[in-house]
Amino acid sequence: MDFDSWRARSPYYDETHEALAQSVRRFVAQEIAPHIDRWEAEGELPRELHRKAAEAGILGLRYPEAYGGHSEGFDIFHGLTQTEELSAVGAGGLTASLMTHGIGLPPILAMGSDEMKRRVAVPVLAGEKIIALGITEPSGGSDVANLRTKAERVGNHYVVNGSKMFITSGMRADWLTCAVRTGGPGAGGVSLLLIDMETPGVSCTRLDKMGWRCSDTAAIHFEDVKVPAENLIGPENGGFIGIMRNFNSERLGMAMGCCAYARVCLKEAVEWAQQRETFGKPLVKHQSIRIKLADMARQINTTQAWVDLCAWQVQEGRDQPADFAMLKVQATRMLEAVARDSAQVLGGASYITGSKVERIYREVRVNAIGGGSEEIMLDLAGRQLFGGRG
Repeated sequence: MDFDSWRARSPYYDETHEALAQSVRRFVAQEIAPHIDRWEAEGELPRELHRKAAEAGILGLRYPEAYGGHSEGFDIFHGLTQTEELSAVGAGGLTASLMTHGIGLPPILAMGSDEMKRRVAVPVLAGEKIIALGITEPSGGSDVANLRTKAERVGNHYVVNGSKMFITSGMRADWLTCAVRTGGPGAGGVSLLLIDMETPGVSCTRLDKMGWRCSDTAAIHFEDVKVPAENLIGPENGGFIGIMRNFNSERLGMAMGCCAYARVCLKEAVEWAQQRETFGKPLVKHQSIRIKLADMARQINTTQAWVDLCAWQVQEGRDQPADFAMLKVQATRMLEAVARDSAQVLGGASYITGSKVERIYREVRVNAIGGGSEEIMLDLAGRQLFGGRG
């Protein structure tokens, strides 16, 4: 089976999406695939990869031309196509870290000053600087409205104290788009600040993880960190909306990634089933294995159809947050099921480091938790669709 042949039968994708896919595929084959195992062992991506990805047009896809991006002629399905092709190596940490600007930069482009956009977006999209997003704290992740990191206005600066946890690209980031409390309790007291990670008082601790090994993850601590007032992103106490508007695109991207990684698992399982012999015949000749493979394809195709529908709704202005919340749950549960069944097909081979199935299986949980846990997502959808705030 071909990893991405399904697009040729979809009404949402055409020859322009395939041309982009081929370009990204070549980049992955040349610059990523030969090195991904080493980067997984080292625990981070080289900064040079960001520059190369920028030169290849990957970092700037669907970002404003004014800041070095490439938006003319590209739609949301080009973005999904790129996500899939980057996923072909079966390492979730690659996209999480290489594309970390996908969650760190949008609030600045949506709410930042013109000066800030030029100062930050241009070097980030050129791969010269890395920007991360700092929301989650040691005291909690999904309860964003009650974050505790405090920023107090003192003259022409904010003084920041507090901590952030599980921050993707936190060890390598030059800037952090950081959620802080500048006002009273609840969502109305939250602001966004752009923090230079070289500022005195910022300290980072590397976190070891089950998966996403090639993506550096950090705990970040702020002790009397002075941030210029002009680094406020949007209005003071108006940051919560900037955080929320980020989530839908993040969840759609994660759902697409889940479909792509599930296809990687299925492809590896099919190839193994065609080569491995048991009881005198290839695994694929056993009815139970064929049923398992077909059921995996069923789950992937069903989820992909919903991903594409949600993407089309975004494009047409018909989207609603509840759909993205439920889609993320659907996608992560699908990935978990497909990764498990793929491991069953591979048997003992799936337990040995080196197979893509083994790596993806370890990364199931971060997809189910990151960007909003399953429980939070379903409760969010339930409140939006059916009312009630128990």
